[in-house]
Parts: sequence; structure tokens; C-alpha cells
Amino acid sequence: MIAFTFPGQGSQAPGMGEAWRDHPSWELVTEASDVSGRDVEALLLEADAESLTETRNSQLATFVHSMVVLDAVERTGIEPAFHAGHSLGEYSALTAAGAISFEDGVALVAERGNAMQGAADAQKGTMAAVLGLDDDQVEIACSRTDGDVWVANYNAPGQVVIAGSPEAIELASAEAKSLGAKRVMAIKVGGAFHTPFMSQARDRLRKAIDDTEIREPNRPVFANVDGLAHTEPSDWTSLMGAQLTSPVRWRHTLHNLHEAGATVFLELGPGTILTGMAKRTLKGTTNIGVSKPGDVDKLLESLSHATETGGVVEGEVLYAVERLVVSPANGVFEPAGSATINDTISRGDLVGTVGEHDVRSPFSGKLQGLLAMQGERVTTSQPIAWLRVD
Repeated sequence: MIAFTFPGQGSQAPGMGEAWRDHPSWELVTEASDVSGRDVEALLLEADAESLTETRNSQLATFVHSMVVLDAVERTGIEPAFHAGHSLGEYSALTAAGAISFEDGVALVAERGNAMQGAADAQKGTMAAVLGLDDDQVEIACSRTDGDVWVANYNAPGQVVIAGSPEAIELASAEAKSLGAKRVMAIKVGGAFHTPFMSQARDRLRKAIDDTEIREPNRPVFANVDGLAHTEPSDWTSLMGAQLTSPVRWRHTLHNLHEAGATVFLELGPGTILTGMAKRTLKGTTNIGVSKPGDVDKLLESLSHATETGGVVEGEVLYAVERLVVSPANGVFEPAGSATINDTISRGDLVGTVGEHDVRSPFSGKLQGLLAMQGERVTTSQPIAWLRVD
């Protein structure tokens, strides 16, 4: 069973959108810019490392990048059994699961980034990763420190993040080393996230959450606050706000996903931080990061190989030689020309139209059939045509 996981702040990198700018899924970037009133394309293509370190920039850029990757993966027909995301990634997971619309997801993430930036500016804080020390020992190090410092992320065995005031972080780091930590690494962030320092941001974000339509997700989404699956919209109204001042229980989330049956963990978005955490935490699982278009083909090959060698992969998984062309919008489908079975389709060829939108193939291959009829009303991401690329 497949779990889609989504990275949080800290995974971003300058130019991370470059490989996607000619891909059909890039259209989401324009939509995100319209909704947020920000130049998201510039964030994904032109922003430098310093600019992307700013919370308001990194969160919006990472969320949209993850949604572009998700759209590209969904075009192949792969469907997950579960969703989960680390911190900001939880908003990506909820959007992927249909609990929040893409437009509302963009608006919420933009507001979350602004709220957390404001809280960080009001109360100076930072974070550090403690390596090689058990969770309870890290908690003891924080408790022994005379100052404001807390555990912020339970990421993986021997990898815990602490957050608080810079002075308290320095003291807690020394305490952790005295308890046996192998290393303590400063994290270049602009605030003490997932601690009481974010109370101001939580209160501001609650209004935006209350004004957002939250639906029942089409697949269970596992929450950061307790590491458990939740499907009730009312649960998420509380969890999304509580997340800002509560530690991210990612290690617990991974174990609970595995116990629920997840054996394939796909990280969708920039970087491979979550892939590394899954490898450290779980045994006998397949862990794959997808951040560039070429990774999608590698993903299909990996899943096909897993199936051929006896691995169990549940969901709508196509073999590595098959591709789906999906609708870019809601509307009535009209096929282009008179293409028939086994006709060759090149990348960028017009397959048809949905309303005023062209449906162009992101792949080259032989047409195996149309999956929508002439005059049929289709929805965004609904399969339109089926290609074979062997």
C-alpha cells in the first residue's frame, strides 16, 4: 500500500522549479500566483537561498512545488492509500486528499507563512537538531535548561529537533552533549516553530481555518499532533491550528502508517529529507523521493519492479510502459482529429479540448484509447487518454 508524504519548510532550494517549467503541471504555479497575489514562479525559479529561508517565501514555494509534483504523479494513475506531511507538508497532504481545495490550500499556506513570520519577528527563536540521543534524553536536556526550549520534532530514531530562544538552545545543546548526544546541529530558520513561541501565529491562523471549507478526505490523513489518521473535517479544524504550537510526531506517524499497511513511501516535493527519515525509522519498506520530472519515470519503473518481484502495491498503479493524459480543467471534452488505436502521439500533441483548455500529451507513445467520450463532461485530473511508451 502506498503512502504519499509531503516535505515541510527546510526542503526548499534555489531553482527547484526549473525542471518543471515546461511540464503541463506547471500551470498550477500560475493559479497559485493568482490566488496568493505573489509571484510564485519567481520564488521557484529565481529566489536565492537567503530569500527562500524567509518563512513566508519557503512555505508557499514548497507547497506549490509539492502540488506540481503531485499533479505529475497523479497523471500516471498512481493512487495512494494514505497521506501525511511534515509540518507545512500536512497542508499539502490535506490538499492532496481533497480535504482542502488547491485554491484554499494556497491561501491557507500563504496566511500560515505570514502568521509564522510575524510571530518569529515578534519573539526571536531558533532550532537545532540533536543527533544520536533517545527522545526521553532530549526531553530531559530541555527540562534541565533554565530557559525557553522544547522538543519541536520527533523525526527519526536518534534525530530530534529542539526549538526555543537562542540562549536556551545553546544551553540545551550543551546539556544534550553531556547526556551522550553525538552531535547538535544548528538549523538555519527564522523562528522556534512548533513551540509556544508560535501562539500568536496559531491564533491568527485559526480565523483563516474557520473561514475555509474543510471536507472529508478521500484517503486517511495522518496528523502531526498525535501521529494518528483522521477523516473528520471537525478534527482537522482543531488539528491544523494546534500543530503550530505542538511537536511534530513524525516518527510516530511513520510507524502508524506502516502498521496501517503502508509499505511504499513516496515523498512528493523538493528534497529527500522524509525519504531519509523513513529509511532510518522503518525496515522492509520502499522509500522513493520524487522532486523532478525524471523521477516520475524512475518511480513507475520501481513500482513495476516491486510488483514483478512479488511486492504488493495496492491502488491504481500502471506499469512502467503506460501513461495517462488527464484533464487540465472542468468542462466538456472534445477529441482532436481522428486518432485511432496505436497511432503515435508525440509530447505536446493536441489530444483534444476541455472547454477552452487544450489537452496536450506530456508524453510520447502509442494511443491505446480515449478514456472520455466526445461531449462528456469531465473534471480536473480525470483521465482522458491512455498511452503506451515502450
